[in-house]
Parts: sequence; structure tokens; C-alpha cells
Amino acid sequence: MTQSADLALVTRAVHFAAVRHKDQHRKGEDFAPYVNHLAEVAELLADAGADSELIAAGYLHDTIEDTGTTHEELAALFGTRVADLVREVSDDKSLPKDERKRLQIEHAPHLSHAARRIKFADKTSNVRSVIHAPPKDWSEQRLRDYVEWARAVVERIRGADPKLEAAFDRVAQEADAHFAARDIASPPPQTDAPAA
Repeated sequence: MTQSADLALVTRAVHFAAVRHKDQHRKGEDFAPYVNHLAEVAELLADAGADSELIAAGYLHDTIEDTGTTHEELAALFGTRVADLVREVSDDKSLPKDERKRLQIEHAPHLSHAARRIKFADKTSNVRSVIHAPPKDWSEQRLRDYVEWARAVVERIRGADPKLEAAFDRVAQEADAHFAARDIASPPPQTDAPAA
């Protein structure tokens, strides 16, 4: 592709994702537009040197899973590679949430190299959100469990991209420090010693 064609592909992906996710917001306290997450995923991929198709797939990575967009529709608009990558990183929403999470861990080592890069960028963005804009209705334990689950997914895809892995590791370490600081600020309640 030419530079102009690359730019056109990514621009079309941004517009398509923004329209398809227009009524969606992040679960965090700030209720940020969902497209912010997609832009962060694409930015992480771009910073790691991804090509235009991978960046476009980063913008589109949740369209099949969350908007009812079909693989065929994506293939017609963005090409087979982009559509295949989006399908590869999409969960089957007909399954219960715990099963989808289990399958992400199980399927992670079988992802293509490009899909692994999207997965790293997605988990990095999601863990960052858990730290900086956590969902109001999530308990402290659920936040911690999410970070540990994200780690379990990415541990099975290491070797995909050093820059993306380093970005995830920085955010995971930030999460550890965040939770450790909360532990210090709010130690568990002391129980009285039993009477002798």
C-alpha cells in the first residue's frame, strides 16, 4: 500500500469504529467514550511499529464482539487480513463471561503473531483503565482479579512484541504499586485476640 492508502485505511477504521461504538462508554467512573479505548489500543500498536492493517484492526478489534458487525462486512470494507484479525481476537458473547475468560487464556498461545500484538495492546489499555478509571461497581478484589487474569492471558503470548510487552509490564507494575499503596492506606481490620 502507498502511504496515502495506508492513511485512508486507518482513517476509515477510525470512522467506522466511532460510528459502531457511538453509544458505548467505558465502565469507569469517568464514563469515557468507548472509542478512547480503541484509540489507545491503536496508538500502542502504532508506537510499536505496526503496519496500517494492524492499526486498523486495533481500532476495530471489538466491533464483531460488541456491535454486531460481521466478519464479511469488515472484509468488504477493510480487507480479509483486517477482518480475520478482528475475528481472531473476538470473544463469543453467547458464552458465559467466566467461560469467555477461561477460553481467552486457553486460546492465547494459538493466536497469530499479529493477533497477539492486538491482545497485548488491549490488555494494556484495560489494565490502565482498571487503575485510573475503575468501574464504580467493581470491588477491590474484582479489580485485582482482573489484573491477574490479564497477566495470565499475556503470559501465554510472550515473544510477540518487546515494545508491547514492556508497555504491559509497566502498567501491570503500576497496578501492583497502586494496590500495594491501597493496602497500606487501608490495612485489614484488626481482630481482638481470643480471651485466655
